[in-house]
Amino acid sequence: MGRILLLVVAAIAVFFLLGTVLSLIGGLLKWALVIGLIVLAVTALTRIFRSSDVR
Repeated sequence: MGRILLLVVAAIAVFFLLGTVLSLIGGLLKWALVIGLIVLAVTALTRIFRSSDVR
């Protein structure tokens, strides 16, 4: 009985840790996408303004 309870508690702890790690990875991925979009927008704007100065 004690072993079964220990396995159940360990399984629940693993699910809690897995949820925490997955949410951390999701948050990091979200911020990476946001920063990537900002860099892409700045790059596009600098190309547009640089090409309009040449003309």
